[in-house]
Amino acid sequence: MFSRIMSMVMGVILLVTVGLTSVCWMTLRNQQINARLKDLTKEAREIAYLAAQNSASTAGLLFGTGTATTQYIRWKSQQVYEEYGAYIVVVDRRGRVMNNFETVYAEDPDFVNSLNGADISAALAVVLGGGEVALRVTLGSSPAFMVGVPFVQDGVVQGAVLIQTKAQTIEGGMAELIAQVVLVASMAISISATLVFIYVRSVMRPLSELTRAARAMADGHFNVRVNTEADSPEIAELSTAFNSMADKLGDVESNRREFVANVSHELRSPITSISGFVQGMEDGTIPPEEHPKYLALVGDETRRLSKLIGDLLALSRLERDDAALELSEFDMDEMLRRAIIRRVNDLEKKKMEVECCFLADPCMVQADSDRIEQVVVNLLDNAIKFTPEGGKITLTTRMEKDTCFVTVADNGVGILPEDRQRVFDRFFTADRAHTAGKGTGLGLSICQRIMEMHGQTIRLDDTESGTAFTFTLKKAEKSERHGGETEHTQEHIEA
Repeated sequence: MFSRIMSMVMGVILLVTVGLTSVCWMTLRNQQINARLKDLTKEAREIAYLAAQNSASTAGLLFGTGTATTQYIRWKSQQVYEEYGAYIVVVDRRGRVMNNFETVYAEDPDFVNSLNGADISAALAVVLGGGEVALRVTLGSSPAFMVGVPFVQDGVVQGAVLIQTKAQTIEGGMAELIAQVVLVASMAISISATLVFIYVRSVMRPLSELTRAARAMADGHFNVRVNTEADSPEIAELSTAFNSMADKLGDVESNRREFVANVSHELRSPITSISGFVQGMEDGTIPPEEHPKYLALVGDETRRLSKLIGDLLALSRLERDDAALELSEFDMDEMLRRAIIRRVNDLEKKKMEVECCFLADPCMVQADSDRIEQVVVNLLDNAIKFTPEGGKITLTTRMEKDTCFVTVADNGVGILPEDRQRVFDRFFTADRAHTAGKGTGLGLSICQRIMEMHGQTIRLDDTESGTAFTFTLKKAEKSERHGGETEHTQEHIEA
């Protein structure tokens, strides 16, 4: 992965460097050509100045015989020729010409033969008109440059100076320029590559650590963690998120193992009892006259096993992603009354009192009635189980704005402080040692899941004695209280 990223980065750097080098090369090339053309034009102006002085000193004659100015013009022309290999011509309005034709021809006859008379005549026309030229022309098949300036005396153009040279002379020295540009580009690539290598390596190190940790986690090692200290804030944030994910996955795995262990234990207990009793009756260990007694125990364990499996299936269905609610509007008070009626036999056996503190008007809520009935039944069953004979259960409903609060309270043994945080955990029973066989420890987990599906809450209230659970429901949208009354009614049921 590191090598692939480095290759991609270096490819990008190389492309950018080549592009910038090309632009830089073209810019420097044009600047150098312009600079050399300016120098050549400057030389032409100096020759023109000398020609103007010479014309003045010889009473209008361009080339006074043996004058110092004429000799200096020739010397200057030789200097320009030696530097640029140029063909130089000085001409006045009378058509008199001074040039270095023979010198140039002796050195480069092809260049002289390629000179274009039409180009020279066109340039002379411009210069004799008082203008200057600096242009690129074609001599044969080769490019060349031409500059021309007039020489003036008393404001009158007396003649012209033309200089022509091959393009490679003006563009000469580009090899050195290319070497310099390539050297600078190579240094830039080397420095960039080094810096990128160091940076990418520093970035890839935590990413490699994250990759190894992810692979270890995929193999089931949920205790792996990564270092959250990184130069990049993004990498540090990613590492923190990874560790958080690892913590949550570890908790999920721990809960899964605990769940499997609890299910195995809860299933093994009734199955072992049933198997033991049946085997005892088959081999005669249990005498025939006691068979009814043990058959009743087998029936109890079978019902316990059936309830456990039913609760597991219910919880599994509730936790499915496609689990949906069938919302409707119903009277919460009426649902509580029906739940009490269905448990009247259990209440009578324990001679328990039930007090209902309801609103005077119907307590209309919006929820899945079947699911909420399951919550009510679970809470009521727990209250009956953990309240001693002759105890009291209180059911309360109240409205606050758009929320209905339903409370199921009893005056039973209560829940120890150290157990309060775990009452909604799966398979947890607050008093397992004293209530063996009374429950599966899944009822409150099912209640909590149902309330979560509704977007509501269920909590264990703080009470001085006994136990009280309160859950919330959404008030029905069309619910109206006649006359705005908020009085409560109390109903007593004594069994």
